[in-house]
Amino acid sequence: GLGWAMAGLPLAAALLFGTAICPTDPVLASSVVTGDLAERDLPARDRQLLSLESAANDGLALPLVVAAIAVAGPLSAGAAVTESLWQVLGALVAGALLGAVGGAALRLGDKHGATAHGPALLFTVVLALGILGVAGLLHVDGVLAVFVGGLAFNAVGTGAERTSEVEIDEAVNRFAVLPLFFLLGAALPWQQWAELGWKAPALVVAVLLLRRIPVVLLLRRPLHLPLRDAVYLGWFGPVGVSALFYLTMEAERLGVDDAVLGAGTLVLTASTVAFGLT
Repeated sequence: GLGWAMAGLPLAAALLFGTAICPTDPVLASSVVTGDLAERDLPARDRQLLSLESAANDGLALPLVVAAIAVAGPLSAGAAVTESLWQVLGALVAGALLGAVGGAALRLGDKHGATAHGPALLFTVVLALGILGVAGLLHVDGVLAVFVGGLAFNAVGTGAERTSEVEIDEAVNRFAVLPLFFLLGAALPWQQWAELGWKAPALVVAVLLLRRIPVVLLLRRPLHLPLRDAVYLGWFGPVGVSALFYLTMEAERLGVDDAVLGAGTLVLTASTVAFGLT
């Protein structure tokens, strides 16, 4: 609604804008739920909620994006439902299967002394890239497949023995994302932002305040969250990499004008800055 009313986007483009920016970025969110300070100051349940939600909804936003495309016309309702089911269910199956096989292989390698400590640290990265590649070949939701693969890998092949490696995994995770944000910063569409005029800061403030906080506050009682916990979880839900992925991938299919990318990258950038500063 904000994309339509404030950025002047057509309805179909506004739907794509809204669905693309709805996921919470798990890599950015991990910075406030991991480490000694987070473990000292933040309840474990809050950290678990944000970690699970941000990782899962990165991929589960895809049906919403596909629905936006169906509204625009390139897909019929039946085709949109079929594509959503294939991408989501296929990602669940592929991710679970490959993650379980990878976990079993690592455990078997440890049992027979075939894996050294060093390679084990990179195993998750290699496995994630492998799952992403298979998902691309199958045309299923790669982001969701990797997340489910991680769950299966953790259940089958890891456990307490990998606790000491979590900080290194987080460091590798963030390091892998840095080049993407650098390239995003180098390619920001300043001209499109300037064309929005006063609507640009108004859109940013409205989206940051209304995109997430009211929903988490409404869910406060079902989730048994104190008020300050709900406000914390409501604020720390940054827009990130998946939004850029959905905006660029689906905008091409939809054939929308550059205004969608302009509004989307504006919100993404503002969210990253606001999140980082706070």
